[in-house]
Amino acid sequence: MTDPNQTSEGQFGRAANGGDAQTRIIPKSPKEALRPEKVPLPPRRSREARSQLVIFLNFVMTLVTLLTVAAVALVYYFFREYQVPGPLEADTTFLVREGAGINEIGQSLERKGIISQSRIFTTVTKFLGEDQKSRHGEYEVKAKSSMLEIMDLFKSGKSIQYSLTLPEGLTVKQMFKRLAADTVLEGDLPVELPPEGSLRPDTYKFTRGNKRNTIVTQMKNAQQKILDEVWEKRDKDSPLASKEEMLILASIVEKETGKADERPQVASVFLNRIKKGMRLQSDPTIVYGLFGGDGKPSDRELTSADVDKETPYNTYEIDGLPPTPIANPGRAALEAVANPSRTEYLYFVADGTGGHAFAATLKEHNENVARWRKFQADQKNGAQEPNTETQPD
Repeated sequence: MTDPNQTSEGQFGRAANGGDAQTRIIPKSPKEALRPEKVPLPPRRSREARSQLVIFLNFVMTLVTLLTVAAVALVYYFFREYQVPGPLEADTTFLVREGAGINEIGQSLERKGIISQSRIFTTVTKFLGEDQKSRHGEYEVKAKSSMLEIMDLFKSGKSIQYSLTLPEGLTVKQMFKRLAADTVLEGDLPVELPPEGSLRPDTYKFTRGNKRNTIVTQMKNAQQKILDEVWEKRDKDSPLASKEEMLILASIVEKETGKADERPQVASVFLNRIKKGMRLQSDPTIVYGLFGGDGKPSDRELTSADVDKETPYNTYEIDGLPPTPIANPGRAALEAVANPSRTEYLYFVADGTGGHAFAATLKEHNENVARWRKFQADQKNGAQEPNTETQPD
């Protein structure tokens, strides 16, 4: 039987001697327990940590981060300013010059107070790839328009449209005078006048800054196209031998009547006369022979001496057609000559209503002339010159 005291002592002895289950504890005095312990030194930095390259790379990464943040903030600011309402207080017009670059446009917009900063306008527009899409012309910019709205307007091409009407029956000289007098068009007219009859009468639309020469070219091309189309669809029995002859006769028809429904009848009179070898005897040809492209002065009346005066255009004196057109005819007059009414008419005279009375015989024509002269006599304020009075030889 084992002694208990012996057992406890044996166990304690193993513990005190550093047995497997316990760690040996060395008791300290109170003074030693209160003494502060020595702090261990930090671990030594590695050579890589102390390398100058690592320090530089850390600096670069910091700098890149800062620049990225700044760039993002700047881009945000630029795009925000591009879309906010602008400083313009009232609607205005702005001209995008033909060939103007985005830098010129932006600077001009800023000078006029339409945008706040041209640098933002040009930078963002270029970034979006829109800098080559503006169309020249004059635009109406609404008050408070943003840079984005302004650029969309310039891209749309919806510029302010102006128009100039050049009616049928004007000569080339008269058309050129109207083109020269227009204050919106720019540039000089051609020094040499185009051939008479070669310009299409019409209403032409254009924007501020368009060139006068461009409009003339447009008119010439349009007239030639119409002439070709009408000639292709002409009556094959026509006595006219060429497009030029058709153009000449159409210019006479244009000057003889302003009523659309009469043109085919007037054309039939002249074509019937040509077939019979009769002279055309058209008063407008006398006027052109006397005054050319300038036209007859409003206070000048034709006299019997004018009718007898020989000029290359006086169809009372010459056979057949005059050498050139006497005006610029429209499509309706050309179509009337190409496909006239089928009549036996050889004469016509004004009837006092703005139209004409037609006749197939001289007897009928003389009766119409008598009625016209009576109408003139009945006018209280004096007689008006007839639009035309076609007489036989």
